[in-house]
Amino acid sequence: MTDLTSKTALITAAGQGIGRAAAIELAKAGARVIATDINEDTLAELSGLYGIDCQKLDVLDALQVADFCASFGPCDILFNCAGVVHSGSVLEMPEADLDFALDLNVRAMVRMVQAILPKMLERGDGTIINMSSVASSVKGVPNRAAYTISKAAVIGLTKSIAADFVAQSIRCNAICPGTVESPSLQARLGADGNYKKNHAEFVARQPIGRIGTPQEIAELVVYLAGATYTTGQAYAIDGGWTI
Repeated sequence: MTDLTSKTALITAAGQGIGRAAAIELAKAGARVIATDINEDTLAELSGLYGIDCQKLDVLDALQVADFCASFGPCDILFNCAGVVHSGSVLEMPEADLDFALDLNVRAMVRMVQAILPKMLERGDGTIINMSSVASSVKGVPNRAAYTISKAAVIGLTKSIAADFVAQSIRCNAICPGTVESPSLQARLGADGNYKKNHAEFVARQPIGRIGTPQEIAELVVYLAGATYTTGQAYAIDGGWTI
């Protein structure tokens, strides 16, 4: 079992889904966990569990990110989990959707890395985990243009960080899930009134025959948080979707 005792982990979008599961699993592995989210109500449900420290943070606000990250001591593990999913092909993609996808899915990660990485470099050690998706440069997925574009950029960002700082003992990896159960997914499945049909189609995409759980992704987060000999990788965890 990965032992993260004496490590400090900072997580974005920790109020629900994968971020919440990762906060709990990192804390159970011994880490001091700082769980952030823009939604204080969902954070309140996590506050106090396993000693998790919950703080409101809007990753779209560059000044807030810089001030927040300067307000606490060294960070050993950064998990960039915040993101958004848009539907539609490139012909159905409003420019505003692409702008928002790039801002939340990519630029927010850049902001967090720019604020946290210097502290890691001072200590000569650190792990950065970025949330990407198999819907990226890994695999083309219909009706996910803005999302796929932004998540492909996350993989490029990950590899760039890994290449630049590997000699200073900084590891940077991306997680690329398939379909994972979450409140966001439930909302998308029911948005057009065809929940059962949409759910069946999403399940059918995974050859393993089911949708993944946040817990399963969180277990990979914990592994990468403690891994010291892997960097620059995009880890597919997708029920066989990319076989």
